[in-house]
Amino acid sequence: MRDTRESRLLLVLLIAIAFALITVDIRGGEDSPVDGARRAAATVFGPIENGVASAVDPVGNAIAAVRDSGERHDRMAELERENAALKAKLGSDDRTRSRLQQLDKMLKVAGRGQYGIKGAEVIAIGAAQGFSWTITIDVGANDGIKRDMTVLNGDGLVGRVTTVGPNTATVLLASDPDFTVGTRMEGSDELGFASGQGDRPLRVELLNGKAEIKKGDRLVTFGSQADKPFVPGVPVGVVSRVDPSGGDLTRTLYVTPYVSFTKLDVVGVVVQTPAKDPRDTVLPPKPKPTPRPTVTVTVTPSAEAPVDGEFQPQDQ
Repeated sequence: MRDTRESRLLLVLLIAIAFALITVDIRGGEDSPVDGARRAAATVFGPIENGVASAVDPVGNAIAAVRDSGERHDRMAELERENAALKAKLGSDDRTRSRLQQLDKMLKVAGRGQYGIKGAEVIAIGAAQGFSWTITIDVGANDGIKRDMTVLNGDGLVGRVTTVGPNTATVLLASDPDFTVGTRMEGSDELGFASGQGDRPLRVELLNGKAEIKKGDRLVTFGSQADKPFVPGVPVGVVSRVDPSGGDLTRTLYVTPYVSFTKLDVVGVVVQTPAKDPRDTVLPPKPKPTPRPTVTVTVTPSAEAPVDGEFQPQDQ
């Protein structure tokens, strides 16, 4: 429409009418004379508004998402922290369960041997005292620990106490080259002396050069005078190799120790010796041999029967 004087007057008139209707509607409230018209307009234009709102909602949601992203980031960080704490707790629980298993195993060994023990935790390894195979444990003189006491765990012989402080003690491991312990063979009672060789098997010199020894035989501690530094019957290890005797007065064996000296955690110091030698009762049960499958071969008779040393075809 062209911009003429009449059009401008019409625009002013329409604006005046609109203001008049708004004033009448506000003053009339629920009894407004234009209420019916408003309801009719809502009926016509309501679906259109809903459609427009639905189209605009994703945009609004996106804006809200951007606005709330900081809050969600904080919540995500909080969840990550809670997850890390839970993992740490589970790891701690796993370690606790492992220690409880070690302690239970050690108490069973002490029970079978009738050893009175003082439980301890390994808190340092040999590097703190030099380059020897030693560990430091968290019990000492205040706990009744003395020099030359036997140290064991749930697997067997760990070593002997060498130095004692008020609250800690140093243990020389059976794997140390300066370590020697008297041993006795299971069953045969053959005596010898086991020496440490670091990370290699223990070397055992049997006093009887003609002793009948085979791979898989087991050894325990023979015990010392007055049970110091070693009580009797503590499992030492399993024979892994036997050198030929060669007519020597002694015989050399190599023994894989029961104890893993690089994985020590919970140990026990024998503070009360057994009333009698437990002999072989502390040794773990022998592993059962794995049964070998039996193969049965069935021979199918030949279709030809031998006659006078020759094979003759059968009648068809």
